[in-house]
Amino acid sequence: MKRSLVLNGNPMEEIVGFARAVRVGPYITIGGTAPVDAKGKTVGIGNAAEQAERCFEIIGDALQRAGSGWADVVRTRVILTNIDDWKAVIDVRAKYCKEAKPVDTIMQVTRFVNPEWLVEIEADAVVAEDD
Repeated sequence: MKRSLVLNGNPMEEIVGFARAVRVGPYITIGGTAPVDAKGKTVGIGNAAEQAERCFEIIGDALQRAGSGWADVVRTRVILTNIDDWKAVIDVRAKYCKEAKPVDTIMQVTRFVNPEWLVEIEADAVVAEDD
């Protein structure tokens, strides 16, 4: 199967060797997506919902560039530094995932690489075959 990388220009892509998303055949995996703008600055400092919105925007762009969309998403993972933020973040998730209804995991971690980040989000998609 063909392997395609979706890069978004993050300098760390070359420094540590990662891609925003990888597509192999119909499968797309999008790794931990942080709430950053095009210059790598944190968006929505102190606001988990605003940070989640930015994460979902980045994921949506990666899906599109991989030839997919939200309808193909089969799993999301919401990773929080404060589990009490789950409802605010899930309300944002619903705007993107309500129709496809992918499975979800919500978990808390101690911290992220950048202490300004309150949330990271991951997603997996399977591009539906034409019937």
